[in-house]
Amino acid sequence: MSNANTGMVEKYRNNFLKEVEENVEEGDWVKMCMQCGVCSGSCPLGPHWDHPPQELFMMIRAGKRDEVLQSTSMWMCTSCYNCIVRCPRELPITHIMHGLAHYATRLGIAPKNQPTMKFANLFWKNLAKNGRVNELWLGVNLYFMDGIVNGIKVAMGMAGIGLGMLKAGRLSLKELIGGHTVKDKKGFNAMIKKAMELEAARIDNASK
Repeated sequence: MSNANTGMVEKYRNNFLKEVEENVEEGDWVKMCMQCGVCSGSCPLGPHWDHPPQELFMMIRAGKRDEVLQSTSMWMCTSCYNCIVRCPRELPITHIMHGLAHYATRLGIAPKNQPTMKFANLFWKNLAKNGRVNELWLGVNLYFMDGIVNGIKVAMGMAGIGLGMLKAGRLSLKELIGGHTVKDKKGFNAMIKKAMELEAARIDNASK
């Protein structure tokens, strides 16, 4: 075998699919996709994806690492699970999408200022604080995630809905002073800390 052919074989063996299988949640399922497109047709945000799921999976298998990890596609997933329910091979597509997004973030190459990425980060920070989502502060942070001026405009436009929720008891002023917490907040914080340590150790082992 010529040196050129040997190089091509080695390049193929060292492919992006293997990287995904080793570092992305449920990544070993990617090779099971048969490109039927049912996932794309089932997704409520399908028309807005840079690359629909089955196309992303083909790109992974083709070794298009940068195009995949720098895409906004994974951040379009809203976890509705329509794709998983309808996939004829029962691929955990939602998990793979979030896994790819998480992996791109860990590598520091996720797209910047992506709206759904901002929401995911705000939601996590809100939840991790007390173990329960503070809906009032989550809403406020979402209003202002694109700046003060835009936040004021959005807040004014939503004022009527907010007052209606307050009157109906769907929104509590208690949320302003911290909101509800889980019963064992100390235990919850310890669990989150341990999970982060395990994740850091897994990443460290994978990089060796």
